[in-house]
Amino acid sequence: MTSTRFTAACIQMRSGRDVPKNRDAAVALVRQAAEQGAHFAQTPEMTSLLCRDRAELFEKIGPQARDPVLAALREVAREKGIMIQIGSIAVKEGDKVANRAFLIDQSGDIVATYDKIHLYDVDLPNGESWRESATYTGGDTAVLAETPWGHLGMTICYDVRFAALYKALAENGASFLSAPAAFTRQTGEAHWHVLHRARAIETGSFMISAAQGGLHEDGRETFGHSIIVDPWGRVLAEAGTAPGVILAEIDPALVTEVRGRIPTLKNARAFQVAAAPNLKPFGLAASA
Repeated sequence: MTSTRFTAACIQMRSGRDVPKNRDAAVALVRQAAEQGAHFAQTPEMTSLLCRDRAELFEKIGPQARDPVLAALREVAREKGIMIQIGSIAVKEGDKVANRAFLIDQSGDIVATYDKIHLYDVDLPNGESWRESATYTGGDTAVLAETPWGHLGMTICYDVRFAALYKALAENGASFLSAPAAFTRQTGEAHWHVLHRARAIETGSFMISAAQGGLHEDGRETFGHSIIVDPWGRVLAEAGTAPGVILAEIDPALVTEVRGRIPTLKNARAFQVAAAPNLKPFGLAASA
């Protein structure tokens, strides 16, 4: 892993139902981040379109090869010589949609993609109901991508609740982890900060997560608070709810330092779960 420091930017957005408008907003904010010195910029989940209506979603999206947001951000990467992580865009795959992230290098080439593994199916106390599995097809592969500064573990939004995914990425060499998101306001207020700090602390890694924020055209309200956390769990930069850019200097050497001080990855051991003799069986499963 290189010890070269770099500046990371999170691009906070409030994507709506107009793909060209969302594209132009993302392009403008990434250019702003580059002009402010960012070497790496990340956009949020569903950069290109936030739309609850399934029919409208299918009408407005297409295959990866024809996606206008992907094409535009590849051009910005070439123009500005900046690495860009598209938090995700909706990509048509048959009768369903892939929630797909992209890592684009400074030449504008796609060097990695990741399809969101964990799908958000939930009924919230405030009456909101979400069934991502009705529209989206979940991925089945964790992705580790190479950057000039070290390895990046790519995840999306709801993935952040599944600690084993981040442990596996870190054990396989990730120094930087990401969970670009469109967190609801309600769940974000309760869990966004603690989940990001926990994933950073557990793995001794940086967490870099751009977010959607505010009240969107389709009626949903997202939490915002794009965040960059260091391996010790310190918040280096954080947004509010408005669209914009946050930046932080990332020192990869801190990963080695923190993992040396608290070697949780090295000290982790496989284990089994056993029921005590007086515990009636309720389908207790073994774990490792």
